Amino acid sequence: MKQQYNKVVLAYSGGLDTSVLIPWLKENYGCEVIAVSGDVGQKSELDGLEEKALATGASKLYIADLKKEFVEDYIIPSMKAGASYENYLLGTSFARPIIAKKLVEIAKQEGADAICHGCTGKGNDQVRFELAIQAFALGMDIIAPWRFWELNSREKEIEYAKAHNIPLKITAETNYSKDKNLWHLSHEGLDLEDPANKAPLEKEGFLELGVSPIQAKDEPDYVTIHFEEGTPTSINGKEMSCLDIIETLNDLGGQNGIGILDIVENRLVGMKSRGVYETPGGTILYAAHEKLEEITLDKDTAHYKKQVALKFGELVYDGKWYTPLRKALSSFVDETQKTVTGDVKLQLYKGNIIPQSVTSPYSLYSSGMATFDEDDCYDQADSAGFIHLFGLPLKVRALNDQELFGKAQKHFPSVE
Repeated sequence: MKQQYNKVVLAYSGGLDTSVLIPWLKENYGCEVIAVSGDVGQKSELDGLEEKALATGASKLYIADLKKEFVEDYIIPSMKAGASYENYLLGTSFARPIIAKKLVEIAKQEGADAICHGCTGKGNDQVRFELAIQAFALGMDIIAPWRFWELNSREKEIEYAKAHNIPLKITAETNYSKDKNLWHLSHEGLDLEDPANKAPLEKEGFLELGVSPIQAKDEPDYVTIHFEEGTPTSINGKEMSCLDIIETLNDLGGQNGIGILDIVENRLVGMKSRGVYETPGGTILYAAHEKLEEITLDKDTAHYKKQVALKFGELVYDGKWYTPLRKALSSFVDETQKTVTGDVKLQLYKGNIIPQSVTSPYSLYSSGMATFDEDDCYDQADSAGFIHLFGLPLKVRALNDQELFGKAQKHFPSVE
């Protein structure tokens, strides 16, 4: 006999998985279902969500506006770190922890017995949700139907939805698995499951945040982004919130075919998975921020920060946002950003981001030092002593090899 629950809080998006979960939970656990959706910038996907949730059996729907917190506490810290995972800019990865945190908050408020999510047992999101839930509600029961239920394919879910009169905006032929927020849109499944198939980037309706580079306009756009201590604060001289900056860059980048990634990635659970990601504004921000760091960070810090970025990206991808290490790495990153202030001008053209200029009051670049013309701040004669000392280990090794070779010739004249 299955465990019976009084109340279950469901992570609800209105997509296929969570739409069928409301009646399925009530049928199988005899529970009240409280749906919770985190607004992380899905926009039109939230339209009619409450009506749909209630019509399919939920007792209520919470739509929590998480956009500002999502941008300031999750996106920007990851961007400042330069964090990515195999070139993927973590759009779904850092959205899950903030949603899970809100799920726990509402579950406690409602006195719920369990939290349910619709993540597949083959994916990464199950880990991200459950690690975050454990961080804030240790001991809370978690229901993950994809690990054991009879609806073990998306085709069966669609059949179940039809049988229960659950309205869907998809069919078996258009049923890509998608995740959208203000930072990105992901596409998985169907023909994308075979890496031999070309992604249908030019197919009408496939891309939603922009167009392919082939379809992008013929004239470039130029954008100047200002950063204060690593955080973007204005575009083309106009001050904006980080949220508005991302949305503005999404529009600009989308028009120019920026930020489309077709990748076979290594999932946390061990398999390889192919997906197409759209991250137009985020790709521009990452490029601009990295360009500014070129002139504001010293060599040792810049090189070590690359290692931190790799680890940071892995932690976020693996669902470890609330771990001590991620928090410690963010502290390191914040220290490095104290001089990352300045302006970066970029040209956006048919999928390309082409740097035009970069300036900063903290620039470490010295034209006097770097010039090929005559200067009075660098004595080129000093380089001889530097090279002598820098190459001293090689010189010692060469002398040692020469000595050993001489001894070999003395005892074995045939040695050449």
